[in-house]
Amino acid sequence: MPRGRYSLHDPHDHTPLGEEHFHCAPGPSGWRYVSRLTTPAGEHQGSADLAIDGLGRPIRLELQAGGWQVRAAALDGVTWVRTDPAGTEATEGNVRAHAFTGTSPAFLVALTRLLRLTPDSPGTRVRLVAFTDPVLAPLTVDQSWTLLKSAEHPTDTGPLTVDEYRVDTLDTGERHTVHIAGDVVLAAPGIELEDLDTPPSVFPPAG
Repeated sequence: MPRGRYSLHDPHDHTPLGEEHFHCAPGPSGWRYVSRLTTPAGEHQGSADLAIDGLGRPIRLELQAGGWQVRAAALDGVTWVRTDPAGTEATEGNVRAHAFTGTSPAFLVALTRLLRLTPDSPGTRVRLVAFTDPVLAPLTVDQSWTLLKSAEHPTDTGPLTVDEYRVDTLDTGERHTVHIAGDVVLAAPGIELEDLDTPPSVFPPAG
């Protein structure tokens, strides 16, 4: 069960946004990721809890930020309930999309499990609902994911396979790369892995 810490920053001007302390693990029916988020000053600012099934579909998502809360899952596309800080109003939403995304590195790992790309796969288009900071506002985005290469790197605990993905945001034309090893994001825009106490978990091969 990897435990570690990501630092988060604005991908454009590199302003520090805080840290995400996480633990995650695959299980017999999928994968779960739990984290707490802190401000640059170390104060609590939110949390994330994501569970996916063996096919990579989000079966449960709970996010908290700025007093706002989202509970969501894959149901008739993706469905969510967003609650205001006072807890007096709840807004439901549903979109014909494949999965969710947001600032947490968990979403990147979960999406790679859903897509199951190989270096021979063409660019794969995916529709996502992003919950944006600072109030978890939902936004539908279209992306194209391509696995550029998988490379094995020697480490003190054995070889580590690192996958390099190219991600194109289709409505803006923005392009970036994401590096993932198992269930840990090594590098992505706005995300840096600072600490990791055990090696990433290795997922079973796609069936």
